[in-house]
Amino acid sequence: MARAPAPPRPALLLLAYLAFVSLGLPDGLIGVGWPSIRLDLDVPTEAVGVVLTAGTVAYLTSSVLAGFTLARLGVGWLLAGSTLLAGVALTGYASTPALAVMVGFALVLGLGSGAIDAGLNAYAAAAFGPRHMNWMHAFFGLGVAIGPLIMTGVLGAGLSWRWGYALVAVAQLALATAFALTVRLWRGGPPAGATLPPDPIAPQVVPGEPAGAAARRASIGATLRLPAVWLGGAAFAVYVAIEVSTGLWAFLLLTEGRGLSAALAGLCVSGYWGSLFVGRVVQGVVAERLGTARVLRGSLLGMAGGAVLIALPAPGWVTVAGLLVVGFAAAPVFPLLTLTTAERVGRDHADRTIGLQIGAAGLGAALVPAAVGVLLARVSVATLGPTLVALALALIALHAAGARRGRPDS
Repeated sequence: MARAPAPPRPALLLLAYLAFVSLGLPDGLIGVGWPSIRLDLDVPTEAVGVVLTAGTVAYLTSSVLAGFTLARLGVGWLLAGSTLLAGVALTGYASTPALAVMVGFALVLGLGSGAIDAGLNAYAAAAFGPRHMNWMHAFFGLGVAIGPLIMTGVLGAGLSWRWGYALVAVAQLALATAFALTVRLWRGGPPAGATLPPDPIAPQVVPGEPAGAAARRASIGATLRLPAVWLGGAAFAVYVAIEVSTGLWAFLLLTEGRGLSAALAGLCVSGYWGSLFVGRVVQGVVAERLGTARVLRGSLLGMAGGAVLIALPAPGWVTVAGLLVVGFAAAPVFPLLTLTTAERVGRDHADRTIGLQIGAAGLGAALVPAAVGVLLARVSVATLGPTLVALALALIALHAAGARRGRPDS
């Protein structure tokens, strides 16, 4: 039996948590700040779509490219440079004179955020265990929750919205400095004593080779020819589509389809996001005791079961119970799918695959929830539940197919 992974270095673990908090902060700022931003810049409300689209395109591009360049650049420098980009972009937000300038800085922010996301996920998949992988992703939710509080506090104090972005920019620049000062600690991947899963797919590492040399010997074409790479990307896209679609459209279903008041429905949607956060904290510990494969299978089945509860034409409390089940069950799926990437595609293809998976997740978050919204508008809000059931079943099938195609005897 393989030894358990050695505990991550505390300094790197703390930086990883802070980096994921920083990833969530900008998402929380713009929702509260946009009414003030649009008045200041004299643009219509819908102009926020241009900013978000620019950031999404850059994020997708950067996350994919980061996976392919990580072995050459090194995770330490990638994180330092990417966090610096994010800090510069947020400084630009704070001083922007016009929407066009803000859109340009949104591109820069997307480039930085995508590389941070892909780089840290790739490192954590090799160096962290299930508990810390789940907790790292839980801190993203914490960042999303803190962002609105920062902007609300700034506006409530009578200050300009620009101060909200300035405060977060200072934090990002400080984090970039911390990454730059710890570049050597990030070098070489997992800490000494860590045991990674067997890797029958990848070429053998030659003793004495520098870190990343074997990954460079595994060609990009070889990575892209692996069916498990594309099945994994599709699984990430579907998972994030379920997570975002549930949170985005649950309020509409509860109010128009189940007759709940707006205040109660809003509280229930908050409960959904809260169950996602709590689930990552709790199931991170559970996964270390029961094993990632068992928890992942149970979570996928739990998501399908929760979706069935949402789909039932039942009283509102049943739908709310379904939301909580989906949130708690979905909590460890993204981090555990990332953590087991090397098992499906081989260690030397893992960094590139994780970058592709992060990009696919962003694409799923951008396209599928919008399509679900069109479906709800043209058919009925009640179609949310059956749609989530179909997506959950598709996710189970994709995960099973990816795991099978990733085996050396498949």
